[in-house]
Amino acid sequence: MTESDNGFFGRFGGRYVAEILRRPIEELEEAFNKCMNDPSFLKELEEIRADFIGRPTPLYHAKRLSEQLGGAQIFVKLEGLANTGAHKINNAIGQALVAKRMGKTRIIAETGAGQHGVATAAACAKLGLKCRIYMGEVDVRRQQPNVATMEMYGAEVVAVTSGSRILKDAINDAMRDWATNFKDTHYLIGSALGPSPFPDMVRTFQSVIGREVQQQMAEKGRKIDAMVACVGGGSNAIGFFEPFINGTEPKLYGAEAGGIGPGKGNNASRMVGNDAVDGIMQGYKTRFLLDKDGQAGVTRSISAGLDYVGIGPQLAFLGETGRISFDAIRDDEALQAVSTFAKTEGILFAMESAHAGALALKLAPKMNKDQNIVVNMSGRGDKDIFITCPVFRPEEWKQFLKAELERLEAGKDIHFADSMKNSDK
Repeated sequence: MTESDNGFFGRFGGRYVAEILRRPIEELEEAFNKCMNDPSFLKELEEIRADFIGRPTPLYHAKRLSEQLGGAQIFVKLEGLANTGAHKINNAIGQALVAKRMGKTRIIAETGAGQHGVATAAACAKLGLKCRIYMGEVDVRRQQPNVATMEMYGAEVVAVTSGSRILKDAINDAMRDWATNFKDTHYLIGSALGPSPFPDMVRTFQSVIGREVQQQMAEKGRKIDAMVACVGGGSNAIGFFEPFINGTEPKLYGAEAGGIGPGKGNNASRMVGNDAVDGIMQGYKTRFLLDKDGQAGVTRSISAGLDYVGIGPQLAFLGETGRISFDAIRDDEALQAVSTFAKTEGILFAMESAHAGALALKLAPKMNKDQNIVVNMSGRGDKDIFITCPVFRPEEWKQFLKAELERLEAGKDIHFADSMKNSDK
């Protein structure tokens, strides 16, 4: 199924929220449906997609890599070339535009790897909306480039210090904020999860990815035999897969975070293995990684965007029905994929997207040369410099950081920084 059935995909989904949020969610659902049937809204959205996001994004044939592997032809959907560097802007602009039409003046959001936060901050800057981003303290530390970018766009970034201090905790704090300030505030959820209608909204705004792929491959005269996307909460995957969900072809593959290997606490695999169970959390029902007390469990992944304890309800449904096949990609496999695509094709995958790239590298040699795989590069790897450099060039990176620290401690650029602060007041 493409659309939910009253908010459910099979047994997954729903709207499990406190009474105080029921009316705001109903108003949001009504506004979203109205906007999607309003020609003026759709025209404005298309103009923003073209002029601000930079759509359509290219579909690139990785010829050298395909030849080296000796199997299927690999095509890469370059969502990393969208404004802000990832697919997240598609949904951020869509929801922010709906919120503005509802008369909301303030946007809040959660973010893990930071790409949704960056996209939301950029969308708010464009549309003239106030913006606050909740981000787990752990993710703030490992994604400083994205934190700095959000602040450059004018957003307030709040480091969440409760719980495990990662994405699930950022969602909790954002939910609390929304419950208190819903009259002027919209909670812009970044992935295809949460209470209905969010999974349907996010899929709808991200479906532009899959629809472009469908058209671009047709223009190339190529049949799509397989599609591969990374899956955290699942916004890039569900949008990428959307036009093909109700069919039997092409084959759809989801790459989860395999972390350092099997075992609870070592990964963030909800559909692979037997560690996840059905649960209700953060307003919806899906497959979650829980501890013995039924609370959100500990996850592990080199990618901040894939370490969420749950999975979007529609993806859980599609996995259980067999429409999507899931695989767990380890941290080391994702890192190797970053290196392989960079050195062979000049494309720098984000760590999240590299999980999909790694799975494509596994699948291609098992397929025929006249078959085609499309992998979604959901984001580019600039943001991951603090993760990849210590792995690929540790000594040089250590010396760089040491020199930067010495420069800062020596007081250089302080006067310039002070003048910038004063000009912002």
